Amino acid sequence: MYRFIGFLLVPRRNDITVRFILLMKKIILFILTVLISGSVFAQYKPLDQGSSLNFTIKNFGIEATGKFTGLQGDIAFDSENLATANFDVSIDAGTVNTDNSLRDSHLRGESYFDVKNYPRIHFVSTKVTGGKNGAFVITGKLTIKKQTQVISFPFTETSSDDGLLFKGSFSINRKDYEVGGTSTVSNNLIVSLNILAKKS
Repeated sequence: MYRFIGFLLVPRRNDITVRFILLMKKIILFILTVLISGSVFAQYKPLDQGSSLNFTIKNFGIEATGKFTGLQGDIAFDSENLATANFDVSIDAGTVNTDNSLRDSHLRGESYFDVKNYPRIHFVSTKVTGGKNGAFVITGKLTIKKQTQVISFPFTETSSDDGLLFKGSFSINRKDYEVGGTSTVSNNLIVSLNILAKKS
């Protein structure tokens, strides 16, 4: 509906309000469509079976190895649109396995991983960028026990059946996460990742 103001024909206030509401609905619907389509397009679930998370650390100067299982989480990844990439994954701290039951029991204890109070080790990405030689660089927050530290490391991505295979490695200082005290065990350890993820 319109009304005359002087010699001008202008829409009534109610008409302007209705048009504004309809316009905003269209804008919101468009934004939701883009967000939903983007998130559905590149969603993956990491698989515990077929994946591996290994670590290497020195004890008395001799390399010792171990592994974790119980991988869970969600991954959004599109190599052509890294701005939408997101990794939110965790492992079961209680699955630590160094092929030595006595040592593993000690590692699960309060002075090391304290799995009773902190059952999972969690990583969530904050940024993924392109790297050298076709690799990528991921930055994120790693939480072990009650300590969270920002880490960054390169990784590769390859197609695998109906999913993707991510490979990478990084080094951390166990004392940054209050894992163990002063001992014959080195402070630094190397973590190697092979993560198989399938479309969800």
